[in-house]
Amino acid sequence: MAFIKRKERSKERFSLLLLDLEEYYFEQHTVYHVTTSSAKKRKIRGSLKVCSKSIIFEPEDHVEPILKVCFCALYTFLFHLEVSSKTEDVVQTLLQLHRASCLDKLGDQTAMIAANLQSRLARTSFDKNSFQNVSEIPHMECEAEMVTPLVTNPGHVCITDQSLYFQPLNGYPEQVVRIELHRVKQIYKRRHGLRPLGLEVFCTENDFCSDIYLKFYKTSDRNDLYYYIATFLENHMVEHTAESYMLQWQRGHLSNYQYLLHLNNLADRSGNDLSQYPVFPWIIADYNSTELDMMNPATFRDLSKPVGALNKERLERLLSRYRDMPDPRFMYGSHYSSPGYVLFYLVRVAPEHMLCLQNGRYDNADRMFNSIGETWKNCLEGATDFKELIPDFYGNDPSFLLNCLSLDLGKRQGGSSVQDVVLPPWAADASDFLQKSQKALESQYVSEHLHEWIDLVFGFKQKGSEAVAAHNVFHPLTYEGGIDCDSIEDPNEKIAMLIQILEFGQTPTQLFTTPHPQRITPRFQSISRTPSVNTPLNDEDSSFEDLTEETRRLAWNNIAKLKLMSTHKIHKDTTWPIPVSTTWPIPVSTTWPIPVSTTWPIPVSTTLIFHHIHSYSVFFLPRYFYSIPFGRRQDTLMGHDDAISKMCWKDNQLYTASWDSTVKVWQCDSADIANNKRCQFQLLAEFEHEAGVNTINLNPAGTLLVSGTKDGTVTIWDTSSSVQLHQVHCHSGKIHDVAFSPDSRHILSVGEDSCLKVIDVQTGMMISSVQADEEQRCFCWDGNTVLSGGQSGHLQVLDLLSNKVTTRIPGHSGAVTAMWMNEQCSTVITGGEDKQIIFWKLDC
Repeated sequence: MAFIKRKERSKERFSLLLLDLEEYYFEQHTVYHVTTSSAKKRKIRGSLKVCSKSIIFEPEDHVEPILKVCFCALYTFLFHLEVSSKTEDVVQTLLQLHRASCLDKLGDQTAMIAANLQSRLARTSFDKNSFQNVSEIPHMECEAEMVTPLVTNPGHVCITDQSLYFQPLNGYPEQVVRIELHRVKQIYKRRHGLRPLGLEVFCTENDFCSDIYLKFYKTSDRNDLYYYIATFLENHMVEHTAESYMLQWQRGHLSNYQYLLHLNNLADRSGNDLSQYPVFPWIIADYNSTELDMMNPATFRDLSKPVGALNKERLERLLSRYRDMPDPRFMYGSHYSSPGYVLFYLVRVAPEHMLCLQNGRYDNADRMFNSIGETWKNCLEGATDFKELIPDFYGNDPSFLLNCLSLDLGKRQGGSSVQDVVLPPWAADASDFLQKSQKALESQYVSEHLHEWIDLVFGFKQKGSEAVAAHNVFHPLTYEGGIDCDSIEDPNEKIAMLIQILEFGQTPTQLFTTPHPQRITPRFQSISRTPSVNTPLNDEDSSFEDLTEETRRLAWNNIAKLKLMSTHKIHKDTTWPIPVSTTWPIPVSTTWPIPVSTTWPIPVSTTLIFHHIHSYSVFFLPRYFYSIPFGRRQDTLMGHDDAISKMCWKDNQLYTASWDSTVKVWQCDSADIANNKRCQFQLLAEFEHEAGVNTINLNPAGTLLVSGTKDGTVTIWDTSSSVQLHQVHCHSGKIHDVAFSPDSRHILSVGEDSCLKVIDVQTGMMISSVQADEEQRCFCWDGNTVLSGGQSGHLQVLDLLSNKVTTRIPGHSGAVTAMWMNEQCSTVITGGEDKQIIFWKLDC
């Protein structure tokens, strides 16, 4: 569990968990507690903790109990201050807090306590003697609270050119918390109580336990601190987005568990905030069998439905109530994640947190977390139980399932005491249960359907009409933006609203507004309940990989080792597309495929010119077909009303893109090509666009076409039906180049806005955006790694999964405008504005 693992359990008896919810610990003094019994006075030395709603006396003698006295009963508690000079100040403080506790309205009490706190913070400042290094230069200082589960601790934040500091007002649990900036891996802005006040700092990348969580009093302070750290770290850390993690997960570089943790992190879920603790789905639906069959769909929960909609009969009752409910309506009166639900699961390892939440008591023994199977059954049938799980169910620490602390959790109605959690028959022990739960989470079925659950919790079915259609509507207060607490003028109403928000549970921040793509899973036996609507786009048998595929993979792993072999200046102007025949008869071992390119004065011809061709020597140019042996023009055909920008050829069909806003498909009789006859081209189809088409490309199977226009729009077409599948406006200027990934799952585009955009073919969702340091003009890619040519003339190798440029290779003296790569990915030819053609070879 995140907030238990971070540090060992404190041996101190005093804890902030002894405070009430929303109570502050201000200061401590050494005192003697005076008791009288049988006319005998007794003085017990200890520490007096002055809090906002009570005082707590912690005796030095551990045999004596800790005493907590609320201010309304303060007159029954007698003590003497050891340092008499402070007596008057302490008495005045206690009288002020006593007066606050006597106010009738909760809002008035809270306002008076808040004023007392702000006064204390204003009278003090960060002690710069706490700096680790005398040469540190402070940048900013402000007030904030350190957030830990169920409690917050006020103090001062200071950030220098080397460190981030937090100094608690009360000096507890330590005088100062320090984080070295160079150790920071990630920082996240957080909402706390549905308000944008939180900031969480991580010094590790693969954990959901942060090093510090701060809640500020002003959003501007939070933002200033965030941008200072982000600026400091821009060369030390990677900026991850939901889309970049999605791409890694889709391609198998992240496990289902890792991906869910990252989404929780991005959606404001934190191990330090029990009202927004990371949420994980119920995966397994079978808790009765002696063996867990991972190949049986019935073993798994339907991930396309929220917990409340899994039981049809219960759902009908809920919908009936929903239809008769006045606005704002909701289907579920409780949430799928809340502090109570988190501690329901974790009571055996965090009993003090449960006691804090429940005013010093455990829940009724029959309502405790007694059995996995019983809990699942109640989630299916209970009138108000719709909870999901927490990450611990898929972790490696089984202690939350075991009563290792020998806690007295009560007796059930049958007389049995609450001990370890009862496991399903298929689990040999708690560790085995976790191992099988992990295996289920990473199973084929879950990998194929996890995107459906993500749509419900983090995605487009979280809110609005899609949520209603999916039976996924919770109380309005659980949603971000559902209410503006700062606009509530009545302090009593405001406090009541904040408490409800914190205790009831909060819906994660919405990360996706369009359907989440399905994961790319290995094509072995599918166990989907129904055929997926997202059927693979490529149907080639991939049960084994041939040598060519292995060669390609090896080449891309070493793509940064490209070596310049030779340079040729054979044109009078910029070199543009470089199509090369893949069937050139000269052996590659003695030479290399010879490129044919064209100069590119602004084209004015609107004519397609065809030449007599040999089938082994087809070269595609922006405007021409050439016959290599004869080198003469053979035929002319009127094709477009403006310049032709790009041509593609697949089988016996020619695709031409033009600045007249169309892409046209022409067909040549395959018999003419086979017999080396003059081709008679017929117009088959025409794809209309709203702007001039600057580039096109086909997927490897020729079933899909992608086009990029001058206004920055990418359009995906079905070539068999000429139907537009998706249109995505993703660039702020002209698109230079577009291409499918080898598996046809994604499209990459580059534009004059210096961005590289990755689009999911199945959904049309833009899933990644990388801002390059210069305009990229052309590229080749394998789905993960991009080799691109930029405005400066350099080639660059970019890892899309980490959004990092890993290598820059000097090449042309002007912009790289054309790039070609052979099938084995071992040879690259580039052309540029410097009128050069450069031949590159992979040096493995």
